Amino acid sequence: MQEDALALSVDALTLLVDALALLVDALALLVDALALSVDTLLLQGIAKFNSLRINEMLYLVNN
Repeated sequence: MQEDALALSVDALTLLVDALALLVDALALLVDALALSVDTLLLQGIAKFNSLRINEMLYLVNN
């Protein structure tokens, strides 16, 4: 009986460790997603800046 309880405790701890490992993986994916979002925003900002500069140069050339 005591051995069954010990085996169940070991199984429960194993499941807990597995759940924590999955949580760490999920957090790593979240960090990666946030980094991609930041990269996307930076690229959009650069594209907008370049677009404004091109429009400014075209205005100066045509006037």
